[in-house]
Amino acid sequence: MPIDPELASVLACPVDKGVLHILEDENSLYNTRLQRRYTVRDSIAVMLVDESEVVSAQEHERIMAKIAAGGIKTTGRSK
Repeated sequence: MPIDPELASVLACPVDKGVLHILEDENSLYNTRLQRRYTVRDSIAVMLVDESEVVSAQEHERIMAKIAAGGIKTTGRSK
């Protein structure tokens, strides 16, 4: 589910306008601040709040451990 790098550089959460973590192997983007997951279908991010999912505390912990392990890219411009 690779997202085009140019598109990823401008994507942000529609709720808080912050960066998202790109979980390529799960076909999703994740907002750690709001514990909200956005689906990616056919390399297109579905950024509709109504179609996003607020994950459970257990799922949030799993995703945070995955992010902490490294190798997870984020949206937004590189600094």
